[in-house]
Amino acid sequence: MTTDIFITGSGHTRFGRLEQSLEDLIVDAAREAIEDAQIPPADIDAVFLGHFNSGLVPDGFASSLILQAHPDLRFKPATRCENACASGAAAIHAGLNAIQAGRARNVLVVGAEKMTHRSTPDVTTALAGAGYQNDAAEAALSFPQVFAVAAAQYAERYGDPMDTFARIAAKNHDNAMKNPLAHMHKALPYDFCREVSERNPLIAPPLRLSDCSLVTDGAAAIVLSASTAHASDATARVLVAAAEHVSDFLPMSRRDFVAFEGPERAIQMAYKAAGITVSDLDFAEVHDCFTPAELLIYEAMGLAPKGQGARALSEGTVYADGRTPVNLSGGLKAKGHPVGATGVSMHALGFRQLTGRAGDIQREGAQWGLAFNMGGAAVANYATVLKADRA
Repeated sequence: MTTDIFITGSGHTRFGRLEQSLEDLIVDAAREAIEDAQIPPADIDAVFLGHFNSGLVPDGFASSLILQAHPDLRFKPATRCENACASGAAAIHAGLNAIQAGRARNVLVVGAEKMTHRSTPDVTTALAGAGYQNDAAEAALSFPQVFAVAAAQYAERYGDPMDTFARIAAKNHDNAMKNPLAHMHKALPYDFCREVSERNPLIAPPLRLSDCSLVTDGAAAIVLSASTAHASDATARVLVAAAEHVSDFLPMSRRDFVAFEGPERAIQMAYKAAGITVSDLDFAEVHDCFTPAELLIYEAMGLAPKGQGARALSEGTVYADGRTPVNLSGGLKAKGHPVGATGVSMHALGFRQLTGRAGDIQREGAQWGLAFNMGGAAVANYATVLKADRA
């Protein structure tokens, strides 16, 4: 990046089945981020909203709802960003680009989604819109079925991954127990996640209920500031050391799905831009929409060779006390996945980790963190490297 840009504040509602409206969630997260950054709202130059929607709520034009957070936000440019499950990271990138281009100095980014008031079939249909629609076979797939395809391809190429999926689910539920913002505060032991049962049925064979992330309401927000703007005297700040975006073909038939080339390219580009390697990371928040995704992200990150992602678990690397904890928050699997909020949540919690304010999920002494937000079946891929700034 040619201009140093920092996160200077964060806001985060609880994730879960919530009574608040979409507007309430947006306003609550925005106000908390502004207060946390200790920035006068009048000094914010632009606002961006990450919101997938896809018919989940009637609010098809929600960007200016952010202005409800404070009267001084009136007349600020407001833009909604949509890039499937990576809508939150898309909004962050829009904010970063505005600052890099000199069109803004301080930016407020909010991500939000309201989902739990809709039936499971409604949500499934809405999410399926993020798949390729011009091929009858692909258009017929729900997203659990899409990642069931990944599971089957991985098994054919490398061996049965179902035990590994169960360990990923159990890990993330265990982490979420310490995160007061998480949707699900219920431990799911490995033995429960491993077996198909009445309480853990097959959803899209071979994927079980425990392999799928949660339908969730929630919002998160961050304030981004140039080094010459509010960041120059912020009480807490975290450097955006690298932010990379890679998009791949939408049709799954055009690519090798389990190679996860888009995620790998985005993550490796971010390492290079930040001047680090995977061994420098102190934690990562990644897009575990389904357990196969987290396994494939281990390999894309370089935590294990292709086909050997299970080693990141067997060697203890990705656990809370391991070398590179992954999804200390509980991840999408247990923290929840309010689609438009997910990418912003990763950055908000990364900011808290790197300023020593993550509470019971704190990684002590963390200096470097990775946020990886993914839209669709590894189509939109956003990798951000964050660096502590404790000068």
